[in-house]
Formats: sequence, C-alpha cells, structure tokens
Amino acid sequence: MGTEKPTLVILAAGIGSRYGGLKQLDTFTPEGDTIIDFSIYDALQAGFGKFVFIIRKSIEKDFRAEIDPKLAGKAEVAYVFQELDRVPEKYFNPDRVKPYGTGHAMLMAKDAVKENFAIINADDFYGREAFVEMAAYLRSIDKNSHDFGTMAYLLKNTISEHGFVSRGECAVSEDGYLTNVVERTHIERIDGVLMRKDDNGSFIPIDEDTVVSMNFWGFTPRCFEYTESLFETFLEDNKDNLKSEYYIPLIVNGYIENGTGSVKVLTSDAKWFGVTYKEDKESVQKEIQALKEKNVYPRHLW
Repeated sequence: MGTEKPTLVILAAGIGSRYGGLKQLDTFTPEGDTIIDFSIYDALQAGFGKFVFIIRKSIEKDFRAEIDPKLAGKAEVAYVFQELDRVPEKYFNPDRVKPYGTGHAMLMAKDAVKENFAIINADDFYGREAFVEMAAYLRSIDKNSHDFGTMAYLLKNTISEHGFVSRGECAVSEDGYLTNVVERTHIERIDGVLMRKDDNGSFIPIDEDTVVSMNFWGFTPRCFEYTESLFETFLEDNKDNLKSEYYIPLIVNGYIENGTGSVKVLTSDAKWFGVTYKEDKESVQKEIQALKEKNVYPRHLW
C-alpha cells in the first residue's frame, strides 16, 4: 500500500454514434492532440505507471499507431478488446449490434490489471487535478480491500449545449461516501432549465448542482470478483433485450447495497469538458488552447 503505481484503464471501444465518427482519435489542437493525449499526459504527471486501453479489434491498428510511440519508455501499455462475443457462450446473440456497456468493458481488463486502478472515458477531458487526487487516493488504499472511489463533478459543469447527455446522478452521505448512483440517460437544457427524462419519458427538472459521475472511478483489483458474477446475472435478466447495457454504476450500487464495498466521493476543482456531439468540438478546442496559452500544458505534449 502506498508505493505501487496505480494503473489507468481507458474506455475507448465506444462507437460514438451521436458524434458521427471515431472521436477517440479525433484531434483538437494544431499539434494534433487527441483528448486521450491530455488524459495520458496528466496521468503520467500524477504518477500512474501503466495504461490499459479497452478498444475494438477493428480500430487496433490505428489506435496503436497513435498511442504506442507516445508511451514508449514512459509506462507499461496493454490493450484489451471489448467485442460482442466476449460473453459466456450460452448468452451470445448474433443479432446484437450494441456493445454491452462500460461494466462489460471494465470486465475485459480483468487479466491486464493487478494494481489499484482508475477507469475513465477516452473522450472526456477531466483535468490535471482530478488525476492527482485520484492517484493519491489509489495509493492510500489496500489493494485487497473493497475501498473504491469516484471523482465527482457538478452537473451544470458537464452539460453539452448541443443536445442531451447521460450522467450518473450521485447520492452522497454526510461523511462523503456514495450511497447510490442512478444512470440518467437523457439530461438537457430546455429553455434555460436543466431537465431529465423520467422512466416514462417525461421531462422533469434536475438541480444544476446535482453531483454526477463522469465515469472516473477508482477500484482495487478485488472489484472484478463481483463484476463477473453480476454480469452473468445481468445477461440472464436481459437475454431478450438487444439494447440493454451493463454500466459501471450497476456494479457500484451492487457493492453498496450488499455492504461489501464503499465508494469515497472525491472532488476536485478541475473543469471537465467533453465531446458528445460534433458541435461540441469547437468549444473544447478553445478550452484546450486556453490551457496551452496558460502553460498548463506544453505546446507539444510528446
């Protein structure tokens, strides 16, 4: 505890249907930086020692060409694949086209991760402080424990001006632990007011200062034990649903509900930004340019 460098797992197998392209490798600066570049750069500075990329086989060649030269000699790198056939044989459905979600993706990293680890989305910009905070937390916990963590943001700082987003709405105890997280799959600003769809598809208001998860979680390797058994239960319950998704919040809630694990809510002043839609790109480019001009990042990261 305390000396082993944590690992960063990066969810990069998504299809990007609302974005209209492979946003994992889209560039956001004149120097050709992707959003992943900034996450890797920040994570290296924060003390992460290994990077595990969860991708699809179809993008492996392009992905490795982009990533491998940057991390050569700096950190250990591994690639794992999230494919529709990576499920127990009896549950394989040739009609399914939608990936099984973030929880399934994380499970794919099981054999590649032996250290405490954080997991993030490839297309979200989390900010240096968030990585520093998470790395410190991961170094402070015993890797045989079920002490987990999540980096929290305020909803109002995570909204796209160009359409709806999905966020994990977090309920937090007075002593700073997660008591529940609910995946809200449709949140958008309508006539100046933040609204979310309820289970019936009707819009209801949601507080701007709601604490949300941006899929930046911290785990010990012990999390995989439960993740696997819960996934089998999920597959059994959703055999006939070709669009069901196994999200990380399902795993986290399971731990909290059965009392085997706890999730510390970490906060940072880091500003999050991300690209859900093509139209988000311009504002993200401006944000990144401003950070380079303030010398938060060098002009050439690598």
